Amino acid sequence: MGTLISFLVHPFSTVRRLRDQYDEESNLGDLIYHLTLFFAFGIYTVVRRHLNAQSRAKPFRVEPPEQADPSWSNAPSIPNANLESHKYDVNLAPPAGEMAGRDYITCFDPATGLHLDTSLTDNAVEIETKIDRAAAAQDEWRKSSFADRKRVIRSLKKWLVENQEVCARVACRDTGKTLIDAALGEILTTCSKMDWLLRHGEKYLRPETRSSPLLLAYKRSQVHYEPLGVVAAIVSWNYPLHNAWSPILAALFTGNAIVIKCSEYVAWSSMWFVHVIKECLRACNFDPELVQLVCCLPDQAEALTTSRKIKHIIFIGSETVGRQIAVAAAQHLTPVTLELGGKDPAIILPGTDIRQWNSLWMRGLFQNAGQNCIGIERLLVHRSQYDEVYQLILNRAGTLRLGAALSADGVGTGVDMGSMISRERFQTLQDRIGAAATQGAQVDLGGRPATHVYLNNGAFFEATVIGEVTRDMDIAQHELFAPVALIMPYDTIEEAIEIANDTRYALGASVFGPDKYECLEVAKHLECGMVSINDFGVFYVSQDLPFGGTKASGYGRFGGPEGLRALTNPKAVVVDRWPWLFETTIPWPLDYPVRSPLQAWDVASGIVGALYADGWRESFESLQRVINAVRRY
Repeated sequence: MGTLISFLVHPFSTVRRLRDQYDEESNLGDLIYHLTLFFAFGIYTVVRRHLNAQSRAKPFRVEPPEQADPSWSNAPSIPNANLESHKYDVNLAPPAGEMAGRDYITCFDPATGLHLDTSLTDNAVEIETKIDRAAAAQDEWRKSSFADRKRVIRSLKKWLVENQEVCARVACRDTGKTLIDAALGEILTTCSKMDWLLRHGEKYLRPETRSSPLLLAYKRSQVHYEPLGVVAAIVSWNYPLHNAWSPILAALFTGNAIVIKCSEYVAWSSMWFVHVIKECLRACNFDPELVQLVCCLPDQAEALTTSRKIKHIIFIGSETVGRQIAVAAAQHLTPVTLELGGKDPAIILPGTDIRQWNSLWMRGLFQNAGQNCIGIERLLVHRSQYDEVYQLILNRAGTLRLGAALSADGVGTGVDMGSMISRERFQTLQDRIGAAATQGAQVDLGGRPATHVYLNNGAFFEATVIGEVTRDMDIAQHELFAPVALIMPYDTIEEAIEIANDTRYALGASVFGPDKYECLEVAKHLECGMVSINDFGVFYVSQDLPFGGTKASGYGRFGGPEGLRALTNPKAVVVDRWPWLFETTIPWPLDYPVRSPLQAWDVASGIVGALYADGWRESFESLQRVINAVRRY
């Protein structure tokens, strides 16, 4: 080591001295050894820094919309606001003569009724143009390196963490949710997605070597995951940031371009969230046309779902619309991933510590005003603990404070639950709750729209708790997507499993109990795509897991390696390991024209027997038959 230090300080004199003193016992070999380590480390450091520089986050700035400011109130509040309010109020209508004959969408804050914008919808020609723009940009993007793609993802993650409050406020303004619901459902989940892509995405998209059979031992078998081209995502309104960014991130990382069709209920926020991604791409010197946003009414979306240029469709929404999309996509055999909601049960096994887990149940039941695809829709409780659980949920739900997260008068400072997306489903909810009460269900809290003291135009529905619900009730079979807790008693664990599986839906589930092995055993019998043990919805935060369901909850997966690879063409590639030594040749008896069918059969059947016979004696005899046949040839 002393020689190495001497060389670093006086390199020439050290080498000269060692050369003059060189003999069989000199330490010149030691110097060469350390020099090799030194230069190897230097090369590694330079390469590592170069790669880090390539994927380092690029700063960029996006102006927040003025409507996201809590003090903003520079707009009329719309009574009974809906997507067509501009047709009945001249103050909300677009300027006279502007794009006459075109459709518009009224954008509004469902918690306050404040008018956000009146947006022009895309028609079929404009949708086709956006698909073409995405396709043109993807021609170059498909050649991008993983370092390039990581730079985009890392830049977005850095920006989102630094601007999370603004993003949460934008989501709150357009959906009526609380800031906490936005932090958990929008920001946290999206950051988890980006972090997983940065850490593991490349690993699952690199060429993957697969095993080769003995017959092809001289071959290397691989799967190459190649971009599809332009993919589409038609997403729901309950989490406008995450539902848009999640498929966009996956599409970009797999080398695709994407066309996002947002829900018409969140057109205002979706435009800003997609604008952020475009600005990030521009800052990273990539074409922002890679990401296109379509804002249209449902009857205009066929231009997207029936386009032959779309190579894959992700849909998040209702079963009815999902079936229509699957039919439309079949026109060009476009693969579809469908996530169609659920009726998720949470089974509370006998002996469960109620005090330990009841806060999780409350979050699962009422987060985002119950508008959560993996929210708890049914709480199944053993008779021995039913009364205690029912009373606890009833008491806690009765204390939930409804309001707007963003309010100029400061009402949003003490809000537990926000509004629903609109009033459109209120009557259906009331009808189902009323029918349940008629059938014997116990409705001790809620069951009707809430009249807020300050926010008369908000779409609020009371936190509702319904007990003694049985599986034959209509309310136990339909997804409510509302702040309604159904408490269902059971007598045996077998009965609980039957109740849990007795719906057309099969998305997620939870099992709570004192013995995790018993919980796991119950989980094995549940018909669903995902299960949390002693927790709620955590399978989505772990982005290494696939997300999706079975039965009427859809098919296909997004999230995890399965979801990422679904956006690629898995191409099988077989190549010679040692082409200079051995390559495939056709045995003489099998070569065209076949001179002796009998000999050819002996060779072909002998090869099969030699490789796959059930015993070494049979294999040896088959191999001998091949050799004899070749010799006779």
